Amino acid sequence: MKGRILNIQKFSIHDGPGIRTTLFMKGCPLECRWCHNPESIGYERDIMIDIEKCSSCGSCARLCAYDALKMVEVPEGKVLVKDKNLCIGCGKCEVYCINEAISIVGRDMEVEDVIGELLKDRLFYEESGGGVTISGGEPLVQADFTAKILKKLKEEGIHTAVDTCGQVPFENFEKVMEYTDLFLYDLKIGDERKHLEYTGASNKRIIGNLKRLSEAGAEITARMIMVDGVNTEDEDIEKAIGILVETDISKINILPYHNISNHKYRKLGKSYNEEGMTVPSGKRMEEIKEMLEEKGYEVAIGG
Repeated sequence: MKGRILNIQKFSIHDGPGIRTTLFMKGCPLECRWCHNPESIGYERDIMIDIEKCSSCGSCARLCAYDALKMVEVPEGKVLVKDKNLCIGCGKCEVYCINEAISIVGRDMEVEDVIGELLKDRLFYEESGGGVTISGGEPLVQADFTAKILKKLKEEGIHTAVDTCGQVPFENFEKVMEYTDLFLYDLKIGDERKHLEYTGASNKRIIGNLKRLSEAGAEITARMIMVDGVNTEDEDIEKAIGILVETDISKINILPYHNISNHKYRKLGKSYNEEGMTVPSGKRMEEIKEMLEEKGYEVAIGG
């Protein structure tokens, strides 16, 4: 069985306990406006173009057998553009770009090859109490592949975590629960209307899955990304608490929004709409932390 992988990141310290390797899967059912990994949203392989590195030589366009790349005349000279509908992600343009301006995101890997990479860091897991976290995108979009990876890791005695947005059928959770030590569960916005506006989907399934996962006895840490202008007002936090009190969750990580991924959107040929979204102050993050701690939660900023 093959899975579509975005990246394997070693020495992660923010995706669960200890030193971890994070396996990023490709494909996500949400399109959060603040997403810092926009290249992970689509399941298909995609091209990222760094215009600042491009010398406009046109070699990639001439080599492309599918006419997915073209050099277009603009007042400043020539610029490389892509037709996402024609690209099949063959990767020839990446290989022949002498300026390393082109990269293909997404590769297909066998279960055994992924496991081989993950086990290379076994010593770090054992020394630090770490392990492997499967993230995305949304790893449970590829639930069968994710389950096989987790099962093999458990057979090797490796601690496992799944970072999920929760927007999948609950049967996908059932496929991995037996092999998952910890779920890092994203609780983005408590208000359904705002959730739909900022992520492209209702939060009903996400909330329902969170409750069912808790009832099943899973170990869960809630993750809440804090975006000023979206979900940092007192009433937003109260709505989140109203959801959490119906679960057995005791640990929460609150993460401040950042907008340092604009360059990724440019490389993908996408616009980044940050209107109405700002980075919360350190003072506001501490206030939110105190609000949650007053309700009895163990709260960390970051992680």
